[in-house]
Amino acid sequence: MDYKKWAVSAVRDASLEREIVNRLNNLTKPVGSLGRLEEFALRYCLCRGRVEAEISRMKVFTFAGDHGITEEKITPYPSEVTYQMVLNMVNGGAAISVMCKKAGIDCAVVDMGVKGTFHEQPGLFIRKIAPGTKNFLKEPAMTEKESTKAFHAGYDLATESECDLLGIGEMGIGNTSSASALYSLILDVDPAETVGIGTGSKGLLLEKKKQVIRDAVQFHKKAWNGSPWDALRRVGGFEIAGMAGMIFGGARSGIPVVVDGFVASAAALVAMRLEPEIKSYLFFAHASAEQYHEAFLKREGIRPVLSLDMRLGEGTGSVLAMQIIAQAMECYNRMATFQSAGVSDKKE
Repeated sequence: MDYKKWAVSAVRDASLEREIVNRLNNLTKPVGSLGRLEEFALRYCLCRGRVEAEISRMKVFTFAGDHGITEEKITPYPSEVTYQMVLNMVNGGAAISVMCKKAGIDCAVVDMGVKGTFHEQPGLFIRKIAPGTKNFLKEPAMTEKESTKAFHAGYDLATESECDLLGIGEMGIGNTSSASALYSLILDVDPAETVGIGTGSKGLLLEKKKQVIRDAVQFHKKAWNGSPWDALRRVGGFEIAGMAGMIFGGARSGIPVVVDGFVASAAALVAMRLEPEIKSYLFFAHASAEQYHEAFLKREGIRPVLSLDMRLGEGTGSVLAMQIIAQAMECYNRMATFQSAGVSDKKE
């Protein structure tokens, strides 16, 4: 894929930033007293490209897919759990389902490559590329055509969403292995640092998982062309490619994207390495308890919205962070200014 054609406009606009900051400073509060909420409001408005930006519709997309690497028996749960959890999400029984319902945020699951057949219905998009990726210990996880199709699926969902703020999350047995391999390959980090327990790999199973990812990364390094896109094709997943596509689709539409945890951040890493301007459109929801995520955020100079020791995925961190960003924008848009409220802004 010629990803260079997907260039993203910079959000830096000194004149617009001055207007936004001036509005923030004239709200009925001490300057800077809303702390990071003011940072979020500023960043959101810059992404939207206007002073009078609003948030009226938010949506979390949970991208789901299975992984061929599970053939190596490195996860405590079978791949069938992916299918079962997608049904649980659609039926409203998953954490992401109940959290979005309580928050008033739309949510949908995207079948990018689950082993099993679904029928499209409200809250479920069928964008299946194949019933799971290939085993990347032995061959690339995806063909060029498959990775491109997965990317475009996420891109189109973003551009057609009619949302003001998007959130991404994922579901897929084996996808922490895929994400760990992506971090290790792109950032040249030993899998001993990037591989964590995922859905519960501990003891000997965890050691086996680390060795499998180490062997897989070494296998692909021999033929890897050094690009983040080729890394995604080699060791990524359909849902990771879909999230990367949604990030690009959001950014090119001026819609900020809230990135969930460890796996979603691997998709963000690919997107940021493909197009550095992408980073300005991203809000990283939280510092996951999954191994390496916090180290990755620090390495990239990213301060997440939250840190709650979560590592579930699904987009659960995203929905929480989106509510905070929405509250920041409520203050920005609804608070009175010193002038409109007739309050003196002069110090005694």
